[in-house]
Amino acid sequence: MSDTPTTQVTESDVDLGDGHVLHVYDTGDPGTADVEPLVVVWHHGTPNLGAPPRPLFAAAARLGIRWVSYDRPGYAGSTPRPGRDVASAARDVAAVTDALGVGSFAVMGHSGGGTHALAPAALLGDRVRGVASISPVAPFGASGLDWFAGMAPGGEASLRAAAAGRAAKEAHEAVAAQAAEGEVDFGFVPADEAAFSGPWGWLGSVVGPALAAGPAALIDDDLAYVSDWGFDPADVTAPALVVHGGADRMVPASHGEWLARTIPGADLWLQPDDGHISVLSTAEQALTWLARAARIA
Repeated sequence: MSDTPTTQVTESDVDLGDGHVLHVYDTGDPGTADVEPLVVVWHHGTPNLGAPPRPLFAAAARLGIRWVSYDRPGYAGSTPRPGRDVASAARDVAAVTDALGVGSFAVMGHSGGGTHALAPAALLGDRVRGVASISPVAPFGASGLDWFAGMAPGGEASLRAAAAGRAAKEAHEAVAAQAAEGEVDFGFVPADEAAFSGPWGWLGSVVGPALAAGPAALIDDDLAYVSDWGFDPADVTAPALVVHGGADRMVPASHGEWLARTIPGADLWLQPDDGHISVLSTAEQALTWLARAARIA
């Protein structure tokens, strides 16, 4: 899962024509004659920047995958868009891929990115050839799901504040900003802490700058998770894989299990001993699954 020296990431801006801009990342042509090139649009977590997942660059090169990704509105170089819903990710992906001249593609994401990846899969029809959703949040108020059950206290408090509305969420984040490091239990398990010492320590390079910019984009993300998403996961028709850690205390495995039951024909990989971050040890296998499924879809 190490990086390859030939992988270059090009950054650009896509003007949406309505006063909003999306900052885009693109690794370009995968440059392999062995397999059909495949674009995979990566969806980042909360709070992250949108850079494509460097720990998967070597696997992507082997699989003939071109990464395309973007900062969600409010993060880094993308214009804020308060009030956005999860469905807006489908419109943003359509705009980005149209600007790059990409017709069809697959989508992949982790955590809140796993949730946002479901939007284009549900709303863009045959353009989406497959979706891999890792550690996703399920819809707020989903039937038969105790949404907060199993969440660590820090994450539960943050999302309950979001459910109470923007003012409550902003007040919560203002208080949280004053908390000492390690004071709040957000749900990392020992396996997660160990994962930060490996290739997925890369997450620090996308989380740190996102946090340093302030909580506005995080607030918009969390408000979107606990509001009407603007689509039904049952409308996903592309091949779908849901991956979740059984020991996840940030987004409990019940969320992934609910989504896997709801998305027609979805595969579920439940990793019993993994938490929210350590489950990414399966990301290379998930990417391999996605590449295979997308090429035969």
